[in-house]
Amino acid sequence: MSWILNPEGDKSKRKRPANLKDFPKGPDGKPLEPQNPGDEPGSPWAGFPLKDDYPQVDDPADPNRKVSTKQANRPFLAYAQYRAEREQAHAAWLQRKQEREEKLARGEKVGPEEPDPTEEREVGCLGLLKFVLYATLFVVLAGKFFTGSFLWEMELPSVSQFIPTNQRLFSEGLLAQFDGTNPEKPVYIAIDGDVFDVSSNRATYGPGGSYHMMAGRDAARAYGTGCFKTHLTHDLRGLSESEMRGVQHWKKFYGESTKYPKVGRVSHPPIDPASPYPEHCDPKKAQAAESERKASEGGAKGAKREEL
Repeated sequence: MSWILNPEGDKSKRKRPANLKDFPKGPDGKPLEPQNPGDEPGSPWAGFPLKDDYPQVDDPADPNRKVSTKQANRPFLAYAQYRAEREQAHAAWLQRKQEREEKLARGEKVGPEEPDPTEEREVGCLGLLKFVLYATLFVVLAGKFFTGSFLWEMELPSVSQFIPTNQRLFSEGLLAQFDGTNPEKPVYIAIDGDVFDVSSNRATYGPGGSYHMMAGRDAARAYGTGCFKTHLTHDLRGLSESEMRGVQHWKKFYGESTKYPKVGRVSHPPIDPASPYPEHCDPKKAQAAESERKASEGGAKGAKREEL
C-alpha cells in the first residue's frame, strides 16, 4: 500500500560530502573569521566551503556596503570598474578641452581638437559598406562550402530583364503595317511570336529585297521548311523534328543578333485543330518529313507501352 501513500516513490536525499569539514567556530558558536583574509581560494568548489572566503570590496552601488569578490559578483564588479575608467577618461578629456579653449582665448597655438575617447562611434557609409562586403563574402564562401557553388546552385538573373524597354504587343493587322512599303515606318519581321526590327537591312527586307515576303508577318513555318511562297504562316503543326530545329535556329539567330533588336510580340488568333496542315512545296521533303514524324510518333507509343 506504500505506493498509494507515496505514488512518486522514495526520493533520494542529498548527503553531505564525507570530506567536508566544519568551519572552525568560536566559544559563542559562531564561525571564526578566515585565518588569511587576503587569500583567495583557487576554485569556488574546493572543499565546498561553508563560508564565503573571498575578499570583500566596496559595493559600487553603495559605498557603505561591502560585497564579495566571488565568481557570481565578478561580472558586475568588472563592469563597474569599466564604467569608472570611462568616467575618468571623459573627465580628463573635458579638462584637456577646457585648457585648449583657454589657450585659444589667449591667442596661443594649439593642436587639432581631440575627439572624446568615450564617445560612441557612429556607423558611417564606409562602415556600412564594409559590413555589406563582409556579409556578401561570408555568404559566397558558405555557398561554396555547403553546395560546391558560390551562388548556392542558383543562376544569376539576366540584367536585360530589369532594363525598361519599349517592346509592345502587336496584332497581325498592326504588324502588317511595318512591311517596308511606308518609308517613314520601320521594317519588322516576326518568327514564332517574337517581333524584330530589321530596318537596318531595308535593302533585303524592304520592297524589292530577297526577303521582303517575310516582312510585316510571322512566317515561322517557312524558316523550317524553306517554302518561302506557300508557308508564310505561324502555323507550326505537322513539322518534323529537323524542321522545328530550323525554326528554333533562326529564332535564336534573330534573338541574339545586335543588328536586329527585338521590339515586341505578336498575338495570333487560335488555329482550328481540324484544319489541314499547309501543303509542303517540295514533295520529297514532304515525304521525308512525314516518315520522320511517323517514326517519332511510333517511338513515343512504344515507350508509352513499355511504361504501362
